[in-house]
Amino acid sequence: MSNDEMCYSLPAASRDPQPYTGPAKREVLAGRQQFLSPALLMYYRQPVMLVEAEMQYVWDETGKRYLDAFAGIASVSVGHCHPHVVDAIREQAEKILHTSCIYLHPKMISFAKKLAGTFPADSDLQVSYFTNSGSESNDLAVLMCRLYTKRFDVIALRNGYHGGSQATMALTAMNTWKHQVPHSFGVHFAIPGYCYRCPLGLSYPSCGVKCAKDVAEVIRYETPGEIACFIAEPIQGVGGVVVPPPEYFQIIYDQVRKAGGLCISDEVQAGLGRTGECFWAFENWGVKPDMVTVAKGIGNGVTLGAITTRMKVAERLTDSLHFNTFGGNPVSMSAGLATFEAIEADQTQKNTERLGGYIKSKLIELQNRHPLIGDVRGMGLLLGIELVKDRETKEPATSEAADVTETAKDRGLLLGRSGIDSNIIRITPPMCITRDDADFIIDCLDDVIARAEKHVNNSN
Repeated sequence: MSNDEMCYSLPAASRDPQPYTGPAKREVLAGRQQFLSPALLMYYRQPVMLVEAEMQYVWDETGKRYLDAFAGIASVSVGHCHPHVVDAIREQAEKILHTSCIYLHPKMISFAKKLAGTFPADSDLQVSYFTNSGSESNDLAVLMCRLYTKRFDVIALRNGYHGGSQATMALTAMNTWKHQVPHSFGVHFAIPGYCYRCPLGLSYPSCGVKCAKDVAEVIRYETPGEIACFIAEPIQGVGGVVVPPPEYFQIIYDQVRKAGGLCISDEVQAGLGRTGECFWAFENWGVKPDMVTVAKGIGNGVTLGAITTRMKVAERLTDSLHFNTFGGNPVSMSAGLATFEAIEADQTQKNTERLGGYIKSKLIELQNRHPLIGDVRGMGLLLGIELVKDRETKEPATSEAADVTETAKDRGLLLGRSGIDSNIIRITPPMCITRDDADFIIDCLDDVIARAEKHVNNSN
């Protein structure tokens, strides 16, 4: 199907891109291959070079426009180049770019106070330590828990992802994200609440949520009986948008606290209202974590991360010197504060809840028509489509998922892929998308999934 034959098209944009005058794409690609680490993976058989953006749209060097339904891996929350965020960054950059946290700066206090105000009033989560990424946040969070509890063992979940540093690689439980170096000392992995592919071969709710009860067994058999902490994403992102049973985390938090551990909610991808009804994803499960880590969308794409916890936990880090040169940088603080202000002013969370529910309902309709879709899951604008070759065997449709994202890109839609078999299509657009954007996402997926199915049938 050519673009001229398509019965759908991108919604109109409010701007035209500026003429691109930089190096040619082939030069940029050659320079990347020569001067950048080959470990920096790229999407697509024909890589995309993005040079301009506005809100939910991005443009390549040719002027072709795309709807960014991946948001720089869930990093753009209120929209690319959101004018309020851009103005805040520009205003701060013109005054002072860097101070370091050894000096006072009002923006750091303003943002810390704003961040604390987003947590439930009875949570006592009000003391923050700013970092530069989710990996840094999770690394430091575990250190703080070990210092506070004076214990070492950590419980994490299989299929979870917490970062790319050596310490956070230890917390990650997917072989695709682990290198053959020593790590994971004192880290133990429990069963995730992955109902579609239940590791125990059971079905919810008759299963009795045995996956959650596995944490008690891990503590009993694999640790000294007391632990430092439990860390988990409220919804597993890189693992494939895995949404656990409603009572899953309540059961686990209770077991962890009986073993003397703290509970960390990794909100790097799921926080800031992305799940719709709740600002923080942990609130969907009726639990109260002892610590929350966040990054990505907190700065709307600017390098920024944070850990927020109770004062008594935070105090233990003062036992020895600890320092982060760029954590709390005035520019990143301005970006974070402006992002939170934009979430409020634009009613981003309400938009996310409304359109997320609409898109999910339409995805379920697609599932009824397309046998390639094995499962549709997620909340708000954190959605996943698991593609399978056969609904009975649930064999991952990895190559088909690659075809879907590739063809969607050609149609003007940027999507993500995740899961240990890379067979889950991830939909995490900037939370400013419109109803017309949502319809375009559905129409495009309907088209490209049908094409992938036709290719499979022809191959057979």
